[in-house]
Amino acid sequence: MSDSFLPTGITRSHGVLHVEALPLTDLAERFGTPCYVYSKAAITASFAEFEQAFASLRPLICYAVKANGNLGILSLLARLGAGFDIVSGGELSRVLAAGGDPGKVVFSGVGKTSDEMAQALRAGVLCFNVESAAELERLSQVASNLGVRAPVSLRVNPDVDPGTHPYIATGLKESKFGVAYADALALYQRAAGLPGIQVNGIDCHIGSQITELSPFVAALEKILLLVDQLAQSGIQLHHLDLGGGVGIRYRDETPIDLKDYAREVAARLKGFGGRLLLEPGRRIIGNGGLLLTRVEYLKTSATHRFTIVDAAMNDLIRPSLYEAWHEILPVTENTVPAVITDVVGPVCETGDILGRARKLAVAQGDLLAILSAGAYGASMGSNYNARPRPPEILVDGDRAHLIRRRESIKDLYRDEWPIPDDL
Repeated sequence: MSDSFLPTGITRSHGVLHVEALPLTDLAERFGTPCYVYSKAAITASFAEFEQAFASLRPLICYAVKANGNLGILSLLARLGAGFDIVSGGELSRVLAAGGDPGKVVFSGVGKTSDEMAQALRAGVLCFNVESAAELERLSQVASNLGVRAPVSLRVNPDVDPGTHPYIATGLKESKFGVAYADALALYQRAAGLPGIQVNGIDCHIGSQITELSPFVAALEKILLLVDQLAQSGIQLHHLDLGGGVGIRYRDETPIDLKDYAREVAARLKGFGGRLLLEPGRRIIGNGGLLLTRVEYLKTSATHRFTIVDAAMNDLIRPSLYEAWHEILPVTENTVPAVITDVVGPVCETGDILGRARKLAVAQGDLLAILSAGAYGASMGSNYNARPRPPEILVDGDRAHLIRRRESIKDLYRDEWPIPDDL
């Protein structure tokens, strides 16, 4: 396996992979395995890439908390000036605990509860991205009960195929997300007349891990047609939210050039006087993190070789859930023969495969780095098979900061009790 693709912040020096200035061998010794390791420099550079590409449009860049909601990551982005895209009251609490500005928060999601709506209204979020007529009615009632008006956008479903995995395509007409394009004008008119609603903007989000520019352009053009119709009906919008979904390189993809994206957007927003919002998640954090794991056993069957590691699908579910590819590299170069092997974890599921048919030169006890795991890695982790979740470490130059400790076994059942003897 070659190092043909090493994301920003990751290098190989003297045969050993480093995150910034720290060798992964040292991090494994200090924190154990498996563990997540993030590069502050990579995250900062990715956020700056958005700022610089879209500088002429002065956007509010609302980081999608679902990608990775660790408080250390959120506080870093808050200091960089980020807003936040949330989909639950829990994510709002995380943002506030990390020092995020609620006035830069957009609240998305199809199933907001009344309690979550009230929580967000009291916090003073920037906007609710409303995804159904029923949600709009409930939000108006909750806001009226609190004596306020809720700032809203409608998340409009433009029915554009993003060309990504079906599980992460969110802008098609059969998707659970958003308001149907054909219904949007009438629902905006209804919103404008509700006592607890203040119409502020429009939102769309067509999917995730998109590597072609054309779906974004097609969605924007459809949304702008609706913006014009709204203006003609007397509804003026103050912002346009293009969502997130910009993909990264995992294997051999060619990600969208953000400057090209910004140029296409700017050319189409010349007549729009409102603010632009963006909701990137994966593009900010995805290539800024890796999952560090150790080889427990090498096993050979009649048809397969298996490299059994101490990380598993409960730590990184994307390969099992989406058949997603993550580059897997030995941390230390060695001279053992390279073989074709499946990299698998110890979880009791046949689908616990982190990488299929990889050519690896690896021995028992070696360390492996599973790259591009910063997004939807730790945030989708679980305790399946009573496995404690791994620690998370943020590297800043030659310093390593523990931003989440490793769970203990007792952490997993501290809120549970055996039944009484007399039950």
